[in-house]
Amino acid sequence: MDFEVTYSEEQQRFRGEVRAWFDANVPALDPDSLTRYRQLRALGRKLGDKGWLYARAPKQYGGGGLDVDHSIILEEEADRFGLALPPYYDSGGRLGGATILVWGTEEQKQAFLPPIYRGEVRTWQLLTEPGAGSDLAGVQATAIRDGDEYVINGQKIFVGSDHGADRIWMIAVTNPKAKRHENVSWFMIDANLPGITVQPMELMGTGGEGGTDPVTKNTVFFDNVRVPAFTLVGGENNGWKAATTHLELEHGAGGRIGRHRVWDRLLRYCQETKRDGVPLARHADTRDLLADIYMKTEVMRLFGLRNFWLTYAKRPRSYEGPQLSYYRKMTGLWMTGAILEAVGPVALTTDETWGPPEGFLELQQRNGIVAVHPGGTADVQRVSMARRIGIGRAAREAAGEVR
Repeated sequence: MDFEVTYSEEQQRFRGEVRAWFDANVPALDPDSLTRYRQLRALGRKLGDKGWLYARAPKQYGGGGLDVDHSIILEEEADRFGLALPPYYDSGGRLGGATILVWGTEEQKQAFLPPIYRGEVRTWQLLTEPGAGSDLAGVQATAIRDGDEYVINGQKIFVGSDHGADRIWMIAVTNPKAKRHENVSWFMIDANLPGITVQPMELMGTGGEGGTDPVTKNTVFFDNVRVPAFTLVGGENNGWKAATTHLELEHGAGGRIGRHRVWDRLLRYCQETKRDGVPLARHADTRDLLADIYMKTEVMRLFGLRNFWLTYAKRPRSYEGPQLSYYRKMTGLWMTGAILEAVGPVALTTDETWGPPEGFLELQQRNGIVAVHPGGTADVQRVSMARRIGIGRAAREAAGEVR
Protein backbone atom coordinates (compact mmCIF):
# COMPACT_ATOMS: atom_id res chain seq x y z
CA MET A 1 0.00 0.00 0.00
CA ASP A 2 1.39 3.41 -1.01
CA PHE A 3 0.71 6.24 1.44
CA GLU A 4 2.67 8.89 -0.44
CA VAL A 5 1.09 12.05 -1.81
CA THR A 6 0.87 12.17 -5.61
CA TYR A 7 1.16 15.35 -7.64
CA SER A 8 -0.27 16.72 -10.86
CA GLU A 9 1.92 17.94 -13.73
CA GLU A 10 1.22 21.53 -12.71
CA GLN A 11 2.27 20.80 -9.14
CA GLN A 12 5.47 19.15 -10.35
CA ARG A 13 6.22 22.25 -12.42
CA PHE A 14 5.77 24.28 -9.25
CA ARG A 15 8.21 21.93 -7.50
CA GLY A 16 10.77 22.64 -10.21
CA GLU A 17 10.32 26.38 -9.67
CA VAL A 18 10.66 26.01 -5.91
CA ARG A 19 13.70 23.75 -6.16
CA ALA A 20 15.49 26.16 -8.49
CA TRP A 21 14.71 29.08 -6.16
CA PHE A 22 15.99 27.24 -3.09
CA ASP A 23 19.14 26.17 -4.94
CA ALA A 24 19.80 29.79 -5.85
CA ASN A 25 18.88 31.43 -2.53
CA VAL A 26 19.71 29.13 0.39
CA PRO A 27 23.18 30.17 1.57
CA ALA A 28 25.94 27.94 2.87
CA LEU A 29 25.16 28.28 6.55
CA ASP A 30 27.89 29.60 8.80
CA PRO A 31 28.85 27.47 11.83
CA ASP A 32 28.65 30.54 14.07
CA SER A 33 25.21 30.59 15.68
CA LEU A 34 24.56 34.34 15.41
CA THR A 35 25.79 34.57 11.83
CA ARG A 36 23.66 31.56 10.86
CA TYR A 37 20.64 33.12 12.55
CA ARG A 38 21.08 36.32 10.56
CA GLN A 39 21.42 34.30 7.35
CA LEU A 40 18.20 32.44 8.08
CA ARG A 41 16.31 35.62 8.97
CA ALA A 42 17.42 37.13 5.65
CA LEU A 43 16.24 33.97 3.88
CA GLY A 44 12.95 34.24 5.73
CA ARG A 45 12.40 37.77 4.45
CA LYS A 46 13.06 36.58 0.88
CA LEU A 47 10.57 33.77 1.36
CA GLY A 48 8.09 36.26 2.83
CA ASP A 49 8.40 38.50 -0.24
CA LYS A 50 7.32 35.53 -2.39
CA GLY A 51 4.53 34.47 -0.01
CA TRP A 52 6.36 31.23 0.73
CA LEU A 53 7.29 31.81 4.36
CA TYR A 54 3.72 31.11 5.50
CA ALA A 55 2.41 29.65 2.29
CA ARG A 56 -1.09 28.73 3.49
CA ALA A 57 -1.79 32.05 5.21
CA PRO A 58 -4.28 34.39 3.49
CA LYS A 59 -2.81 36.75 0.93
CA GLN A 60 -4.54 39.80 2.41
CA TYR A 61 -2.37 39.43 5.51
CA GLY A 62 0.92 38.79 3.71
CA GLY A 63 0.74 35.02 3.30
CA GLY A 64 0.93 32.97 0.14
CA GLY A 65 -2.70 31.85 -0.10
CA LEU A 66 -1.56 28.48 -1.48
CA ASP A 67 -3.46 25.21 -1.19
CA VAL A 68 -2.27 22.34 0.94
CA ASP A 69 -0.61 20.40 -1.91
CA HIS A 70 1.56 23.32 -2.99
CA SER A 71 2.38 23.99 0.66
CA ILE A 72 3.56 20.39 1.08
CA ILE A 73 5.84 20.83 -1.94
CA LEU A 74 7.39 23.94 -0.37
CA GLU A 75 7.94 22.12 2.93
CA GLU A 76 9.47 19.11 1.16
CA GLU A 77 11.89 21.28 -0.81
CA ALA A 78 12.92 23.17 2.33
CA ASP A 79 13.50 19.81 4.01
CA ARG A 80 16.07 18.94 1.30
CA PHE A 81 18.25 21.62 2.90
CA GLY A 82 17.50 20.47 6.44
CA LEU A 83 15.19 23.48 6.93
CA ALA A 84 11.58 23.97 7.91
CA LEU A 85 9.29 26.90 7.15
CA PRO A 86 9.98 29.34 8.61
CA PRO A 87 13.70 28.45 8.51
CA TYR A 88 14.37 29.84 12.01
CA TYR A 89 12.76 29.26 15.40
CA ASP A 90 9.44 31.10 15.26
CA SER A 91 7.04 28.95 17.25
CA GLY A 92 5.17 32.02 18.36
CA GLY A 93 4.63 33.00 14.75
CA ARG A 94 3.41 29.56 13.68
CA LEU A 95 1.16 29.12 16.70
CA GLY A 96 0.44 32.71 17.68
CA GLY A 97 -0.32 33.79 14.13
CA ALA A 98 -2.75 30.90 13.75
CA THR A 99 -4.49 31.92 16.98
CA ILE A 100 -4.91 35.51 15.84
CA LEU A 101 -6.28 34.27 12.52
CA VAL A 102 -9.04 32.41 14.40
CA TRP A 103 -9.69 34.65 17.41
CA GLY A 104 -8.46 38.13 16.49
CA THR A 105 -10.48 41.09 15.25
CA GLU A 106 -9.91 42.32 11.71
CA GLU A 107 -7.90 45.24 13.09
CA GLN A 108 -5.67 42.85 15.06
CA LYS A 109 -5.14 40.64 12.02
CA GLN A 110 -4.10 43.63 9.95
CA ALA A 111 -1.74 44.86 12.66
CA PHE A 112 -0.12 41.62 13.82
CA LEU A 113 -0.10 39.14 10.95
CA PRO A 114 1.62 40.80 7.95
CA PRO A 115 4.98 41.38 9.76
CA ILE A 116 5.00 37.72 10.85
CA TYR A 117 4.07 36.34 7.45
CA ARG A 118 6.62 38.54 5.65
CA GLY A 119 9.44 37.56 8.00
CA GLU A 120 9.87 41.05 9.43
CA VAL A 121 9.40 39.88 13.02
CA ARG A 122 9.74 36.64 14.88
CA THR A 123 7.62 35.79 17.86
CA TRP A 124 8.14 33.60 20.92
CA GLN A 125 5.43 31.89 22.93
CA LEU A 126 5.41 32.30 26.72
CA LEU A 127 3.36 29.66 28.48
CA THR A 128 5.24 27.60 31.09
CA GLU A 129 5.87 29.02 34.56
CA PRO A 130 7.82 27.62 37.52
CA GLY A 131 4.55 26.25 38.92
CA ALA A 132 2.59 25.69 35.70
CA GLY A 133 3.80 23.41 32.92
CA SER A 134 1.54 20.50 32.07
CA ASP A 135 -1.13 22.22 34.17
CA LEU A 136 -1.20 25.28 31.97
CA ALA A 137 -4.42 26.55 33.55
CA GLY A 138 -2.42 27.05 36.74
CA VAL A 139 -0.47 30.07 35.44
CA GLN A 140 0.09 32.83 38.00
CA ALA A 141 1.42 35.73 35.89
CA THR A 142 -1.13 38.52 36.03
CA ALA A 143 -2.35 41.16 33.58
CA ILE A 144 -4.55 43.65 35.43
CA ARG A 145 -6.58 46.25 33.53
CA ASP A 146 -5.67 49.88 34.15
CA GLY A 147 -7.61 52.17 31.84
CA ASP A 148 -6.56 51.49 28.24
CA GLU A 149 -3.67 49.26 29.33
CA TYR A 150 -2.94 46.02 31.12
CA VAL A 151 -0.12 45.82 33.67
CA ILE A 152 1.71 42.48 33.50
CA ASN A 153 3.70 40.97 36.37
CA GLY A 154 5.14 37.49 36.70
CA GLN A 155 7.61 35.02 35.26
CA LYS A 156 7.71 32.56 32.33
CA ILE A 157 10.32 29.82 31.81
CA PHE A 158 11.61 27.57 28.99
CA VAL A 159 10.97 30.37 26.50
CA GLY A 160 12.15 30.76 22.91
CA SER A 161 15.69 30.17 21.70
CA ASP A 162 18.78 32.33 21.35
CA HIS A 163 19.19 35.74 19.69
CA GLY A 164 15.98 37.32 20.96
CA ALA A 165 12.52 38.01 19.58
CA ASP A 166 10.54 40.97 18.32
CA ARG A 167 7.19 39.96 19.78
CA ILE A 168 5.94 37.56 22.40
CA TRP A 169 2.54 36.08 23.05
CA MET A 170 1.38 34.71 26.35
CA ILE A 171 -1.55 33.88 28.56
CA ALA A 172 -1.91 35.64 31.91
CA VAL A 173 -4.49 35.90 34.68
CA THR A 174 -6.80 38.87 34.13
CA ASN A 175 -9.29 38.01 36.89
CA PRO A 176 -7.56 36.51 39.94
CA LYS A 177 -10.93 35.85 41.61
CA ALA A 178 -12.49 33.85 38.78
CA LYS A 179 -12.49 30.07 38.33
CA ARG A 180 -9.73 28.22 36.50
CA HIS A 181 -10.07 28.37 32.69
CA GLU A 182 -12.30 31.45 33.09
CA ASN A 183 -9.65 33.80 34.50
CA VAL A 184 -6.97 34.06 31.80
CA SER A 185 -6.50 36.13 28.65
CA TRP A 186 -4.28 35.83 25.57
CA PHE A 187 -1.89 38.65 24.58
CA MET A 188 0.43 39.48 21.66
CA ILE A 189 2.90 42.13 22.83
CA ASP A 190 6.12 43.93 21.91
CA ALA A 191 9.10 41.98 23.28
CA ASN A 192 11.11 45.15 23.95
CA LEU A 193 8.79 46.96 26.34
CA PRO A 194 10.21 48.43 29.56
CA GLY A 195 10.04 45.98 32.45
CA ILE A 196 10.71 42.83 30.39
CA THR A 197 13.94 41.03 31.30
CA VAL A 198 15.20 37.95 29.45
CA GLN A 199 17.64 35.62 31.23
CA PRO A 200 19.14 32.65 29.31
CA MET A 201 18.82 29.08 30.62
CA GLU A 202 21.43 26.52 29.56
CA LEU A 203 19.74 23.14 29.25
CA MET A 204 20.52 19.51 28.50
CA GLY A 205 18.96 19.38 25.03
CA THR A 206 20.15 20.85 21.75
CA GLY A 207 18.63 23.09 19.14
CA GLY A 208 19.66 26.68 18.49
CA GLU A 209 18.87 28.25 15.13
CA GLY A 210 20.27 25.35 13.14
CA GLY A 211 19.61 22.42 15.44
CA THR A 212 23.27 21.79 16.31
CA ASP A 213 24.08 24.24 19.10
CA PRO A 214 23.49 23.74 22.82
CA VAL A 215 19.90 24.83 23.18
CA THR A 216 19.20 28.13 24.86
CA LYS A 217 15.84 28.64 26.46
CA ASN A 218 15.08 31.66 28.56
CA THR A 219 13.38 32.87 31.69
CA VAL A 220 11.36 36.03 31.05
CA PHE A 221 10.44 38.37 33.90
CA PHE A 222 7.65 40.96 33.79
CA ASP A 223 7.86 43.88 36.21
CA ASN A 224 4.89 46.25 35.82
CA VAL A 225 4.96 45.93 32.04
CA ARG A 226 2.30 48.14 30.49
CA VAL A 227 0.71 46.87 27.26
CA PRO A 228 -2.12 48.40 25.23
CA ALA A 229 -5.54 46.80 25.67
CA PHE A 230 -5.49 46.28 21.89
CA THR A 231 -2.94 43.48 22.41
CA LEU A 232 -5.52 41.25 24.14
CA VAL A 233 -6.84 38.74 21.59
CA GLY A 234 -10.08 36.78 21.84
CA GLY A 235 -11.76 38.72 24.62
CA GLU A 236 -10.98 39.26 28.28
CA ASN A 237 -10.95 36.06 30.37
CA ASN A 238 -11.44 34.03 27.19
CA GLY A 239 -7.78 33.12 26.84
CA TRP A 240 -8.28 29.43 27.54
CA LYS A 241 -10.59 29.11 24.51
CA ALA A 242 -8.16 31.09 22.36
CA ALA A 243 -5.40 28.78 23.54
CA THR A 244 -7.18 25.73 22.08
CA THR A 245 -5.92 26.80 18.64
CA HIS A 246 -2.24 27.09 19.45
CA LEU A 247 -2.34 24.02 21.70
CA GLU A 248 -3.95 22.00 18.91
CA LEU A 249 -1.05 22.85 16.61
CA GLU A 250 1.64 22.46 19.26
CA HIS A 251 0.25 19.02 20.14
CA GLY A 252 0.77 17.69 16.63
CA ALA A 253 -2.25 18.64 14.55
CA GLY A 254 -0.15 20.85 12.30
CA GLY A 255 1.91 17.83 11.31
CA ARG A 256 5.45 17.97 10.06
CA ILE A 257 6.85 17.47 6.57
CA GLY A 258 10.18 15.76 6.01
CA ARG A 259 12.25 12.81 7.11
CA HIS A 260 13.89 12.30 10.47
CA ARG A 261 17.17 14.20 10.20
CA VAL A 262 19.24 11.67 12.13
CA TRP A 263 18.43 8.71 9.87
CA ASP A 264 20.54 9.49 6.78
CA ARG A 265 23.58 10.38 8.87
CA LEU A 266 23.17 7.30 11.05
CA LEU A 267 22.95 5.01 8.02
CA ARG A 268 26.01 6.59 6.42
CA TYR A 269 27.97 6.27 9.66
CA CYS A 270 27.08 2.57 9.94
CA GLN A 271 28.07 1.97 6.31
CA GLU A 272 31.43 3.70 6.71
CA THR A 273 32.43 2.60 10.22
CA LYS A 274 33.91 -0.84 10.71
CA ARG A 275 33.83 -3.21 13.66
CA ASP A 276 36.08 -6.27 13.51
CA GLY A 277 36.98 -5.22 9.98
CA VAL A 278 33.34 -5.29 8.78
CA PRO A 279 31.06 -2.23 8.30
CA LEU A 280 28.53 -1.90 11.12
CA ALA A 281 25.71 -2.01 8.57
CA ARG A 282 26.71 -5.57 7.64
CA HIS A 283 26.44 -6.92 11.18
CA ALA A 284 23.13 -8.78 11.51
CA ASP A 285 22.15 -7.23 14.86
CA THR A 286 22.91 -3.72 13.64
CA ARG A 287 20.99 -4.29 10.39
CA ASP A 288 17.95 -5.40 12.41
CA LEU A 289 18.15 -2.28 14.56
CA LEU A 290 18.59 -0.02 11.52
CA ALA A 291 15.51 -1.60 9.92
CA ASP A 292 13.48 -0.95 13.08
CA ILE A 293 14.72 2.64 13.27
CA TYR A 294 13.88 3.27 9.62
CA MET A 295 10.36 1.84 9.96
CA LYS A 296 9.57 3.89 13.05
CA THR A 297 10.86 7.11 11.51
CA GLU A 298 8.85 6.42 8.35
CA VAL A 299 5.68 5.94 10.41
CA MET A 300 6.47 9.25 12.12
CA ARG A 301 6.93 10.97 8.76
CA LEU A 302 3.65 9.61 7.43
CA PHE A 303 1.78 10.63 10.58
CA GLY A 304 3.21 14.13 10.14
CA LEU A 305 2.22 14.25 6.47
CA ARG A 306 -1.28 12.99 7.29
CA ASN A 307 -1.83 15.59 10.02
CA PHE A 308 -0.51 18.43 7.87
CA TRP A 309 -2.98 17.47 5.15
CA LEU A 310 -5.94 16.88 7.47
CA THR A 311 -5.51 20.25 9.18
CA TYR A 312 -4.84 22.46 6.19
CA ALA A 313 -7.20 20.68 3.80
CA LYS A 314 -9.92 21.35 6.41
CA ARG A 315 -10.74 17.69 7.02
CA PRO A 316 -12.31 16.39 10.26
CA ARG A 317 -9.80 15.77 13.05
CA SER A 318 -9.96 14.07 16.40
CA TYR A 319 -7.10 12.25 18.16
CA GLU A 320 -4.55 12.58 15.33
CA GLY A 321 -2.62 15.56 16.73
CA PRO A 322 -1.78 14.13 20.17
CA GLN A 323 -1.27 10.72 18.55
CA LEU A 324 1.57 12.14 16.42
CA SER A 325 3.02 14.06 19.34
CA TYR A 326 2.98 11.00 21.59
CA TYR A 327 4.44 8.74 18.90
CA ARG A 328 7.19 11.27 18.13
CA LYS A 329 8.16 11.58 21.78
CA MET A 330 8.16 7.85 22.46
CA THR A 331 10.00 7.03 19.22
CA GLY A 332 12.72 9.58 19.99
CA LEU A 333 13.15 8.11 23.45
CA TRP A 334 13.24 4.55 22.08
CA MET A 335 15.80 5.58 19.46
CA THR A 336 18.28 6.65 22.13
CA GLY A 337 18.47 3.02 23.27
CA ALA A 338 18.38 1.53 19.78
CA ILE A 339 21.17 3.76 18.47
CA LEU A 340 23.29 3.14 21.54
CA GLU A 341 22.88 -0.61 21.00
CA ALA A 342 23.60 -0.32 17.26
CA VAL A 343 26.81 1.72 17.40
CA GLY A 344 27.97 1.31 20.99
CA PRO A 345 29.22 3.87 23.54
CA VAL A 346 30.61 6.17 20.81
CA ALA A 347 27.03 7.49 20.53
CA LEU A 348 27.63 9.21 23.87
CA THR A 349 30.68 11.26 22.89
CA THR A 350 31.33 14.45 20.97
CA ASP A 351 34.98 13.51 20.49
CA GLU A 352 35.32 12.84 16.76
CA THR A 353 38.37 10.68 17.43
CA TRP A 354 35.97 8.05 18.73
CA GLY A 355 32.49 9.10 17.73
CA PRO A 356 30.59 10.31 14.65
CA PRO A 357 31.40 13.64 12.99
CA GLU A 358 29.99 16.69 14.79
CA GLY A 359 28.75 14.47 17.63
CA PHE A 360 25.33 14.23 15.98
CA LEU A 361 24.44 10.98 17.74
CA GLU A 362 25.34 12.44 21.12
CA LEU A 363 22.91 15.25 20.33
CA GLN A 364 20.21 12.67 19.60
CA GLN A 365 20.91 10.90 22.90
CA ARG A 366 20.13 14.11 24.78
CA ASN A 367 17.27 15.29 22.60
CA GLY A 368 15.52 11.94 22.70
CA ILE A 369 15.22 12.29 26.47
CA VAL A 370 14.50 16.01 26.65
CA ALA A 371 11.82 16.00 23.91
CA VAL A 372 9.49 13.83 26.01
CA HIS A 373 8.53 16.97 27.95
CA PRO A 374 8.10 20.16 25.81
CA GLY A 375 4.88 20.97 23.99
CA GLY A 376 2.81 18.86 26.36
CA THR A 377 4.33 15.85 28.08
CA ALA A 378 3.77 12.29 26.89
CA ASP A 379 1.18 11.85 29.66
CA VAL A 380 -0.67 14.97 28.52
CA GLN A 381 -0.85 13.58 24.98
CA ARG A 382 -2.30 10.29 26.26
CA VAL A 383 -4.95 12.13 28.25
CA SER A 384 -5.81 14.25 25.21
CA MET A 385 -6.14 11.17 22.97
CA ALA A 386 -8.42 9.52 25.51
CA ARG A 387 -10.68 12.58 25.67
CA ARG A 388 -10.83 12.84 21.88
CA ILE A 389 -12.07 9.25 21.50
CA GLY A 390 -14.49 9.53 24.43
CA ILE A 391 -12.77 7.50 27.14
CA GLY A 392 -13.95 8.56 30.59
CA ARG A 393 -16.27 11.29 29.34
CA ALA A 394 -19.86 11.42 28.19
CA ALA A 395 -18.94 13.71 25.28
CA ARG A 396 -15.79 13.57 23.19
CA GLU A 397 -13.43 16.52 23.32
CA ALA A 398 -13.38 18.48 20.07
CA ALA A 399 -10.19 19.39 18.25
CA GLY A 400 -9.13 23.04 18.49
CA GLU A 401 -10.15 25.31 15.62
CA VAL A 402 -7.48 26.00 13.00
CA ARG A 403 -7.88 28.01 9.79
